[in-house]
Amino acid sequence: MRLAYLSEHPALAPAVAAAQSAAFAHQLPDWSQAQALAELRTHTGTRTIPTTLLALDGERWLGTVSLLENDHDRIRDYSPWLATLVVRDDMRGRGIGTALVRRCVEDARALGIVTLYLYCVLSLVDYYARLGWTVVARVHVVAVASGDDVFVMAFDCSAQRHGIDPA
Repeated sequence: MRLAYLSEHPALAPAVAAAQSAAFAHQLPDWSQAQALAELRTHTGTRTIPTTLLALDGERWLGTVSLLENDHDRIRDYSPWLATLVVRDDMRGRGIGTALVRRCVEDARALGIVTLYLYCVLSLVDYYARLGWTVVARVHVVAVASGDDVFVMAFDCSAQRHGIDPA
């Protein structure tokens, strides 16, 4: 497995958009595959905001994560965001998500970001907590189809965590 930027593999954007929109359909029912693809097409740089990272096996994508300025119109008190972490169903449990999260944190640190945020549902809080993220808020987001609250989590990019040395 190797990590690369979507901007270096633009032909994979439609497949990634399909996976992202499907993975988050229960939370964001109005976010279409076409919207996801349009957003991904703006991720033209490397180690910048916005950008999308890919985990690849040859030219096959295994997982993806994005670094965004804003991730939800109803949660504007926090920025920037680690967003849309998706690992193919057949590739889960192999550390791909963890590698993508760590690389996204490294990129954020290189950009001078002190605190990086994400939001997730309750069932994912423990996963991110094991990676060093801390819950900072519980937010009711009406647009979330499940009707559940989401949890905003923060990562201190300036601290040494899980083998990532501070810049």
